[in-house]
Formats: sequence, structure tokens, C-alpha cells
Amino acid sequence: MVRRLAPLFAVALLALAACGPKVSNDKPPETGDVAVAKVDGQTVWASDVKREAIAQGLIGEGEPLDIQSEIFRQMLDEVVDRELLSAEAVKRGLDDDPVALRRLEAVRKRVLADMVVESYVEKGVTEENIQKMYREQQTLATNSEQYKARQIVVGSPEAAADIKRLLAAGRPFEGLAMERSTDSATRFNGGDFGGFFPLDVMPPAYQAALKEAQPGTLVGPFAVEGGWAVVKVEERRPEQPLTLDVARPHIVRFLTYGQIRDLLEKLRGGAKVETLIPRAQVVP
Repeated sequence: MVRRLAPLFAVALLALAACGPKVSNDKPPETGDVAVAKVDGQTVWASDVKREAIAQGLIGEGEPLDIQSEIFRQMLDEVVDRELLSAEAVKRGLDDDPVALRRLEAVRKRVLADMVVESYVEKGVTEENIQKMYREQQTLATNSEQYKARQIVVGSPEAAADIKRLLAAGRPFEGLAMERSTDSATRFNGGDFGGFFPLDVMPPAYQAALKEAQPGTLVGPFAVEGGWAVVKVEERRPEQPLTLDVARPHIVRFLTYGQIRDLLEKLRGGAKVETLIPRAQVVP
């Protein structure tokens, strides 16, 4: 019950922001909207419930929400509770309390800020821009390569040279890695780094050593963190680009952040903003 009171307090405050003379809300606020409850004559619409689910992070913006789902029923209960709590607050005169009015103004500003951001972002995060960025990323990806390799790490150059002699004599790389390597991350996988990897995610020593290495060659020994490495390059291939469906959420997020950043830079550039508190001051 305690866990549920926090969101209820928040949504009650949001509801109070809309308080004022009661008007009829029998007309659907959105095309195709469905009435799902009545609270003392006030209609609760499916869009109200969906907006609450989005606000609580239970679904994403633009995702559907089945009115028969458990999430919908839970959110409907919370919206009904919000209506009851906000009506009770008005009865008690809390909507005229100075503290409440200040909080309501903060809520109003937050909602308006969200709306202007949504309006601005909508113009920049278009299907055309999503596909354009995807094509650009594909071009960059095809210019990179992925490696598949194994390593054996030992404590000294002499021990590494001994590893190379054993490999030249026909000892299996995987067996020697499990037997001799001191690198716990790869040792028990026969020295395998764990599938294909782009070279630029590796430490500089590996990047320098492997850059020109061809599949089937042994590289090293060379100094790495924790010792000396001997690496067997098994395969090289062009980096595999993500499909558009997989990349889309990342691209949308990137474009959205870019749009918000540009908007804020523009607004701050045209505004006079003065910070009046010392940097180290703690607000009580």
C-alpha cells in the first residue's frame, strides 16, 4: 500500500493542475477514444489511462495498450483514485493553498515544456531523417572490420616465447590457453575473446598488434595489462550492420536528444539566465 501512495500523490497533484469550474467531458478528447469509467459524473477515457501508463514508463510513446490488459486495469484504478483524491482536495480548499498553487504552477510548466519539446522533436525525428542516419551508419560500418581471435596471456616474454614454441610443435591453441593462460576472462573458453569484435574496442596494445594480422597467423608476444599475450587471429570480416528495425530505437533516441539539445541551446542563447547561488551551497 505504501508503494502505491507515492504515484497516487503525484497523479493527484497533476489532476489538481486541471481543477477549476467543472465542465462536461462527455465528448471524446481524441478520435476513436472510448469511455472506460465514470467518477461522480466525470468520464474517464481510454486515452487518460494510456497517458498514465506512458507517464509511469509502463509503455512507450506510440505503443498500443489493450483495454483488456492487466496494465490497463491497474492504470484505470490509479486514474479513478486520482479523480477521487483531487475532488477531495478541492472540497478541502487545498487548490487555493499557496503551497499547492506553487506546485501546480510547476506541474503546469513541466507539462508545457514537455509539449513544446514534443512539438519541436516531431519535426526533426522523421522517417526520412531516420533512414538517412541509418544509411550513414551503414556506410561507416562497411569501412570497419570485425575480428575473431584467441589469446594466451602469461607473465613474462620468456614464457610467451615458450608458448610459441609449443604451438609450432603442434600443441592445440585452445588446450594451451586453458592450461597456461593467466587471463581469467578468456582462459576457460580456450582463449576465445567471445565472438567477433571491432578492433577499436580493444586496448591500444591489441589494436597495434592486430591491425595488419591476417587470419591464421600468430601475433606476439606483446605486452598487455597483466603480462604478455600471444594471439591467434582466426577470422576477419566487414563489420555487420544492424538492420533498420534493430537500429531504429537507437537512431530515434539519438535524433531526439539532438533536437532537444539544439532547442535548449537556441533558447538559452536568446535568454538572460542568472544563477544566484554559490556553487557549493546546499538547498535545505
